[in-house]
Amino acid sequence: MKEIVIISGKGGTGKTSITASFAYLSGENTVLADCDVDASDLHLLLKPETISEEDFLSSYLAVIDYNKCRDCGKCFEVCRFKAVSFDNEKFVINSQNCEGCGYCANICPAKAISLKIQNDGKLYISKTRLNKTFFHAELGPGAENSGKLVAKVKKNAKKYARENNLEIMLVDGSPGIGCPVISSLSGANYVVLVTEPTVSGSHDLKRVIELVQKFKIKMGCIINKADINTALADEIKTFLKDQNIELLAELPCDDVFTEAMIAEKTVAEVSSEMSGKLSQAWNEIINSIRG
Repeated sequence: MKEIVIISGKGGTGKTSITASFAYLSGENTVLADCDVDASDLHLLLKPETISEEDFLSSYLAVIDYNKCRDCGKCFEVCRFKAVSFDNEKFVINSQNCEGCGYCANICPAKAISLKIQNDGKLYISKTRLNKTFFHAELGPGAENSGKLVAKVKKNAKKYARENNLEIMLVDGSPGIGCPVISSLSGANYVVLVTEPTVSGSHDLKRVIELVQKFKIKMGCIINKADINTALADEIKTFLKDQNIELLAELPCDDVFTEAMIAEKTVAEVSSEMSGKLSQAWNEIINSIRG
């Protein structure tokens, strides 16, 4: 099983639209995973029907048992996150500040503090309108451990792929270079970079390339909206060549992306031009990972 991850240095480059198109263009031996857990939207184009769901139990919250509490204030003294305060003649824990480190529970002489595991989101297994199994998740508002949630999504998808002898695992990663992206890249065989010829797009592309290079994963790049700044697009192409990174496709700035989203379809379904360019890019990716 080969794992292809699509990422971008910044949001708004068309990464998810391109991932959805690859999902449409790929064969039956493909499982899908959305690892953009902080702001997932691949489901908007794939119309998944949920097969199963489970809670994502991850972080911990300190809880005081007031039947045991002696009001000694040790928890207040040691909490470096200022999660403990004295209010209405008792010590209380602010759930927004608590990091679940457990120091207060360890230091409490009355053993009045315990750590309770929190539900930080949901994990889903769904069937898409493309007749492909789709693993995705939703991180709760303000919840932590996005990297751990990404790892869980990928683990579930990999297990399914191996049990069903599927050849390709297609992953929509997060933009940027943070924990979710690092978790998305772990175990990948090929990375598709999606960028645009803007100052921020070029800058963030270089940052994400540097990250992928640390993982020593082969990569290729798609320049979306390539015609909005041809001079900068040429600079990006020169940089890719210098870094020995394959240019997979140059896509024009086209209202068809918006039209496809409104129609809840992939851009490859509504534009023969885009379908042709993306089909060629997909074939190059597959040839690369099989070679």
